Amino acid sequence: MNNALKIQKQDRPKPALKLVKTNDLSRDDWLTVRKGGVGSSDAAAAVGLNPYKSQLELWMEKTGRDAGLPKTDPNDETSPMYWGTLLEPIVAAHYTKRTGHKVRRINAVLQHPSEPWMLANLDREVVGVPDVQILECKTAGMNGARLWRDGVPEYIQLQVLHQLAVTGKQVADVAVLICGQELQVHRIERNEPMIKQLMLLERQFWSYVELDEQPPSDGSDSADVALRALYPKDCGKTIDLSRDLVMSAAFSDLLSVRQFLAAHTKLESELKQRIQQRMGEASQAVFENGDVTWKRSKDGSALDVETLLKDQPDLLERYSLPKAGSRRFLIND
Repeated sequence: MNNALKIQKQDRPKPALKLVKTNDLSRDDWLTVRKGGVGSSDAAAAVGLNPYKSQLELWMEKTGRDAGLPKTDPNDETSPMYWGTLLEPIVAAHYTKRTGHKVRRINAVLQHPSEPWMLANLDREVVGVPDVQILECKTAGMNGARLWRDGVPEYIQLQVLHQLAVTGKQVADVAVLICGQELQVHRIERNEPMIKQLMLLERQFWSYVELDEQPPSDGSDSADVALRALYPKDCGKTIDLSRDLVMSAAFSDLLSVRQFLAAHTKLESELKQRIQQRMGEASQAVFENGDVTWKRSKDGSALDVETLLKDQPDLLERYSLPKAGSRRFLIND
């Protein structure tokens, strides 16, 4: 019996450490602390499963190369981040009203007891309830609501599993306010095999940071933005990759994909035009498995800039704005 109790105690996850208190921490200082590890909101990006941020962009942030990346203004009232932060206390309060569970803030950045690069910030801790310990508060607007149709989106699940890994807790609730009027509460329980896999993949990402080595790009818009920020200018030099077998194979694959896309783009246009010919002046065509519309947009007006500048050429000098150039990727075969 004593041996069994010892084994249970050894297997039980250890609680998180409090790395730094956040009560009086400025946003800039908080962001600096976050660069020292993989936080819960970084988890999905670290393993390549965040639809909005690539591993490469996250790597740039962690290695201090993010100066050229677009930044979200926390005071921008058109930003989902702004409204998420503003509505977080309201979501937490309504969670308490819905469930009866009391919650409280943890004013600290938490750190995994044995993996110091694993960090976490919790929205709220659930107190006095044996079956749930963490509350994650979310908001979703009209565009984001579709991601919640089948439950908690994968990248949010990974965020919460990361929190459970860091804290050693067993269960978390995710409360999401949909379009400002519907509160949904979803439960996520600790899953050891998934946590082990998540930690393994996050550790692989963190090795890129420690080695100062770029993770591979993934074809996402985020990776494109990251590469343009990393290499905004060219130096005029030519590099010979003709004997680089890996890059030569990538170039050959790129040519094949371009040919494939060109053929299918042409086919798409032909099929669309066949339907348009059959529709004639009709506004809509209905098919067994869907429909199409072909409607004229409202008439509008536009400023004839070319004529205006011919008539008043001084306007260009008076109201011109500098525009930074950008690199263009052109393929010659």
